[in-house]
Amino acid sequence: MASAALIEDSKASLELRNMYMSRDFRNENGNPTQEDWGQGFTLRFQSGFTEGQVGFGLDAIAQLGLKLDSTAGNSRTGVLAVNDAGVPEDNWSELGLTAKANIGETTLRLGALQPVLPVIMYNDTRLLSGTFTGGMVSSQQDIDGLQLNAGRVTEANLRDSSSRDDMQYVYNGAESDHFDFAGGSYDLFDGLTASYYYGELKDAYKQHFLGLVNVLPLSDKLSLRTDLRYFQSNDSGDAIGGEIDNNALMGMVTLNAGPHKFSGAYQRISGDGNFPFMAGSDPYSVNLVTYNTFSKAETDAWQLRYDFDFVALGVPGLSFMTRYVKGYDIETPTVSDGSEWERDTDLVYTVQDGSLKGLNVRLRNVAFRSGDGLTTDVNENRLIIGYTLPLW
Repeated sequence: MASAALIEDSKASLELRNMYMSRDFRNENGNPTQEDWGQGFTLRFQSGFTEGQVGFGLDAIAQLGLKLDSTAGNSRTGVLAVNDAGVPEDNWSELGLTAKANIGETTLRLGALQPVLPVIMYNDTRLLSGTFTGGMVSSQQDIDGLQLNAGRVTEANLRDSSSRDDMQYVYNGAESDHFDFAGGSYDLFDGLTASYYYGELKDAYKQHFLGLVNVLPLSDKLSLRTDLRYFQSNDSGDAIGGEIDNNALMGMVTLNAGPHKFSGAYQRISGDGNFPFMAGSDPYSVNLVTYNTFSKAETDAWQLRYDFDFVALGVPGLSFMTRYVKGYDIETPTVSDGSEWERDTDLVYTVQDGSLKGLNVRLRNVAFRSGDGLTTDVNENRLIIGYTLPLW
């Protein structure tokens, strides 16, 4: 009986992802293009819990990446793993195991983790997804709408790597022993959620986050979503990331009108240093877009975005997105009052029925330009074909 729930409540799936990426750098120095094409396989297994006051279980994630086409020196897109000489690997793989224990509404996980929290978010934007190694406890308390999370991660397995490496500060690669995080969210009332999180990369930075999300129904087909975020960051310990005294205030407003979505966003980064985050984790920013993060020191940025669902025109499964982000007043050691912009366009189709139901094809085009030599200008195209097969 103890093992019955462990097996009966388990589930497994196999995700197949085929990805082609081409980058055309608009400069005269170095390699003008980068091209990679690969096939990824991700097997996920989640067990149930054994019976009893304390339930135990085991999760697993196994990933395999295969090179389909690339050229030494023209790789480095993050799609494929490469060796120290810059030569793409023919294949690479990773296995992560997670032991878990459950007491009531509280679950402890030890091993491979993929958290999605404001201060730590695993990356899943290439062929394979990244993982962290550590421990995390999650709890939904007796108070309805309250969720708590806390933990420590000590290693990162990047999206294009088979190794587990020490934690690193993203801007200079300085290594850190661990990253600690804690916080939670609470549904104040219908449609309004507040959250607070704290994160600290040892000897690099410490960060406080406050968030407020509200969804306001306006009519049967209209709703307004407001997402406000504030980060306060400082250097910590040995300050391997340099001097940090950084404030980041940002927000996004989205009007849902049937098949249409109209969004506008704004951010203000002030103080000393770049907006800090660690390697292997995406910054929780409203302007985290396809190519750029708009996280340099003093960056003000605004965004306009439009989404359309073609179900309104009788084509269910087809969707379109385009957005434009403009950053300005950027400060670096070599540039003052710099600027940069990015334009993204996505066209996605998901098969709605038949034997290939759930198969999705995404075409993504990116144009990025940077003033004053902040970053190399680039045009980028991606083709991503994905399918997740439930095994049981």
